[in-house]
Amino acid sequence: MSAAAGDPSVSRLHYARGRRQLDIEFSDGLSASLDAEFLRVFSPSAEVRGHGPGQEVLQAGKSAVTISAIEPVGHYAVQLVFDDGHDSGLYSWSYLRELIEARENLWQNYLERLARAGLSREPDVQVLMFQP
Repeated sequence: MSAAAGDPSVSRLHYARGRRQLDIEFSDGLSASLDAEFLRVFSPSAEVRGHGPGQEVLQAGKSAVTISAIEPVGHYAVQLVFDDGHDSGLYSWSYLRELIEARENLWQNYLERLARAGLSREPDVQVLMFQP
């Protein structure tokens, strides 16, 4: 999973907790911000992507997820740790760039898949009812 020779590397990563966004700057000048929810939903882990085509697991209820840690992996990737316990995705520089370049189409497709499945971006909230 190393970056190909000549591929731009990430020169700066900053997670803004209040906005729940990861700000990314590449060595070639490209910069963008990606939401924690977007990064969680499109985790490159086998848990999310499966082990082959058609094995993807649709992620629902992730609108409030945050990034709790960012761990460097060599000079080519980071491991993002999310507050829902997910920590198995390695986000290579090339994968982050792919997400940035395709985010609008990816997000629209994700929302359509959620709607077809009758699922929501909102986490399940359990309400306890009682009468005193």
